[in-house]
Amino acid sequence: MDKVVFLTFSLVLLLSQVNYSSSRLRRVHKARILGFDWQNCGQPDAPAVLKTLTVSPDPISIPGDLTASASGSTSVELAAPLSVNVTLEKEVAGFWVKIPCLEELGSCHYKDACDILNQLMPPGPLCPEPLHTYGLPCHCPFKAGSYSLPQSDFSLPDMDLPYWLTNGHYRVQGVLGAEGKELGCLKLALALHSA
Repeated sequence: MDKVVFLTFSLVLLLSQVNYSSSRLRRVHKARILGFDWQNCGQPDAPAVLKTLTVSPDPISIPGDLTASASGSTSVELAAPLSVNVTLEKEVAGFWVKIPCLEELGSCHYKDACDILNQLMPPGPLCPEPLHTYGLPCHCPFKAGSYSLPQSDFSLPDMDLPYWLTNGHYRVQGVLGAEGKELGCLKLALALHSA
């Protein structure tokens, strides 16, 4: 899958699978994601770019159903190790405040996104749906080329979130790199309101 598509779905999967056993987490039984927006933030000649990404409905309910489609391309093979530098910011009193890396969430450096994918989806002969149906890979390496995920439905379960990752407006930037080179960059913006 393209670097940015890979990054986007990795972030969505990571957030939907968070289940740490910490006293600082709370079960979110009902939440809404509003105003989801994205943009590429890499160089114009970045090896990998996200061309389209649509997510609906707005707001997105947690738990609930999500519909998404995406397309992108990469001009280089994406193989382990693929580092990901994530910067997470929260709006506080009109200012954007960088959230530090706490329990592997927040503004963190991940040495190998391929390892994260292997933890979320243990390697096997088949990728989970709908990736399998559309012939999209879910593990490294990702071959150079164009990738497209047609409009597909996903279910978002109840989740545990840290106390600091609940109500508010957030910006997330993810930079994917390998061998000291930036391969691409993606920015996401959203508001999260939980009950």
